[in-house]
Amino acid sequence: MLSLTGGLLGLIIGAVLGLTGAGGGIFAVPALVFGLGMDIRSAAPVALLAVGAAAALGAVQGLRRGIVRYKAAMVLAAAGTVTAPLGVQLAHWLSPRWLNLVFVAIMLVIAYRMFLSSRSTQADGDLRDEQAKACKVSKDTGRFLWNLRTATTLGSIGVVSGLATGMLGVGGGFIIVPALAHFSELRMHSIVATSLMVIALLSAVTVFIAWSHGLLLTAPTWAFVLTALVGMAGGRAVALRIPSKMLQRVFSITCVSVAALMLMRNVG
Repeated sequence: MLSLTGGLLGLIIGAVLGLTGAGGGIFAVPALVFGLGMDIRSAAPVALLAVGAAAALGAVQGLRRGIVRYKAAMVLAAAGTVTAPLGVQLAHWLSPRWLNLVFVAIMLVIAYRMFLSSRSTQADGDLRDEQAKACKVSKDTGRFLWNLRTATTLGSIGVVSGLATGMLGVGGGFIIVPALAHFSELRMHSIVATSLMVIALLSAVTVFIAWSHGLLLTAPTWAFVLTALVGMAGGRAVALRIPSKMLQRVFSITCVSVAALMLMRNVG
């Protein structure tokens, strides 16, 4: 029964990750906590393995379509690799209750940022952000125009996402997607595909660290990991047919709902 539950949860998480490039990671840990009864510290590396494997599949699909900004992904992942081990160490220092509270706080902040992003009109965005965007994109190629500001901004995003990846097992996409939407001129579908590549790279490093600390997978957790791949394939297949703003709003509302459940569990 638990294997069936794990499989169903993995399918859902993979689909959400494929659609948003961010939601799968942020929802994977709560899914394991509520669905399989794991504590947040044990759930984090399992969630990261599932999210990382699914993200790798999505990244390959994005590369084939030419929408992954792979140079940016390498910069983000390299910066994140530096701080991911520190995040793993912090997860061992903090109690599960405090980890839970940090998780809830981050979910609420990201939900708020995503909702604000979904409300801005294209005209508003063009007028307000044309000069403010740190990471400019070539109108001809759709690729980044590289300079010191671009590299520094992407590196900073990578540092924060790596820390979150190691500490909370969330892949970092929930930081990368809104950050790239705010600081770059990339279109949302390219942001999602690039985020998936970074998640795959960061997850591989962090899962290796967790494995060296004795990570063990049970039948339900294996089911969770494997069906996440199926969900990812389905999510990426329909992602381009759904408006970005709708995805952002659904993601925000779901984030708030899951955060409330996590908070009630913490208080209880």
